Amino acid sequence: MTSAYTCSPICVPARAAFATGRYVHEIGFWDNADAYDGILPSWHHVLRRAGHRVASIGKLHFRGRSGDDHGWSEEILPMHIIDGIGDVKGLVRERIPVRKGGDKMAKLAGPGESSYTQYDRQIAQAACQWLEQRARQADSKPWALFVSMVSPHFPLTAPEQWFQHYAAMDLPMPKRYGKADRPRHPFTDEYARVVDYDSHFHSDADVKRALAGYFGLVSFMDEQMGHVLDALVRLGLSQNTLVIYTSDHGDNLGARGLWGKSTLYEESAGVPLILAGPQVAAGTVIHRPVSHVDIPVTILEAAGAPALPQASGHSLLDILRGGVPKRPVLSEYHAIGSTGGATMLRVGRWKYCHYIDHPPQLFDLENDPQESADLAAHPDHAESLHQCHSLLLEYLRPQEVDGRAKARQQALLESYGGREAALARGDLGFTPAPGTDAAYN
Repeated sequence: MTSAYTCSPICVPARAAFATGRYVHEIGFWDNADAYDGILPSWHHVLRRAGHRVASIGKLHFRGRSGDDHGWSEEILPMHIIDGIGDVKGLVRERIPVRKGGDKMAKLAGPGESSYTQYDRQIAQAACQWLEQRARQADSKPWALFVSMVSPHFPLTAPEQWFQHYAAMDLPMPKRYGKADRPRHPFTDEYARVVDYDSHFHSDADVKRALAGYFGLVSFMDEQMGHVLDALVRLGLSQNTLVIYTSDHGDNLGARGLWGKSTLYEESAGVPLILAGPQVAAGTVIHRPVSHVDIPVTILEAAGAPALPQASGHSLLDILRGGVPKRPVLSEYHAIGSTGGATMLRVGRWKYCHYIDHPPQLFDLENDPQESADLAAHPDHAESLHQCHSLLLEYLRPQEVDGRAKARQQALLESYGGREAALARGDLGFTPAPGTDAAYN
């Protein structure tokens, strides 16, 4: 699936939407301090209720408090938001201070091991062991295994062999990285000010070191997932198992001078999505826009399980059979570094980005896949802009959604002691792996 999108380009809301099969504005988990608590039904709840074995191994980024039931038969090596409350400073949506720790993140890019690479190895090993146990057990009902690694993710510390593999290459600089080439938009300008990783890269060599770290982590993650897929083949499970590979979000990786996620550009809101197994013809390529909300519907269809209540998605298996979902694809952002909500609508060739209190953007991805020309202010595309905006309003009212998000965030912020208490808590550079200390700055 070449045009797949996350429901939100930041971890916690993206994973809540993935669990429930519903968009962020429908479920109200807005940011990295407001995580899925298991109250709304998930595809894991549905499978478990229908008598299926459904397990998770690795990063979940759910609330994870005592008594929360996220719907799994078992959670193995789970990573949830820290202390059950997560990144509280991200609840601040006015007069947002610069995030601390950018210099540390820049310096950590390079060869070596981190708590995340060690954690991902544990996840791969646990997944192989789980599959071995399942292969020995007779069970007429399909099972589901959710294997969730952290890599690639900041810190960009990659195992030596993989870092050096890319460091030895003449890596190109990121797209439109030069300061004169960077497009200006108030939404991304504000994000770049608050999450200022780029100011800590002082040379092309620094940037390429970060790139080699990220690419090295991608290859490291591929290696670990390779162990899991090898186990499927070795245990004779590959012929009757549907495998779905995706990521919770992307990463700007220096494009336009931006790092991390949190934007609606393809690098951040776009995700990989690959299917293999029964009912999937090898080599098939689908260009139709699809979403993470489609995956729960697909999983439940593959398992022969009941439908997920109020799911917003469309079965990817039906799309492979030629089905045409009559809907646009949405992605939303209401979190760190933004003073107002942002919503992307993708329909056909058009990508429309609506911002609260900022000008919209419009890209023709068929003729401009690199998003180099914003057509929103071009008079020749005024009708397309109007049609996209009208279509967006059929699914949500941006001002109303923004108001609900901010009201929820303000209530949470006050429950944790208010703005000053949140700022005093510090910046969470990244959620610590199980058994390690919090990475606050």
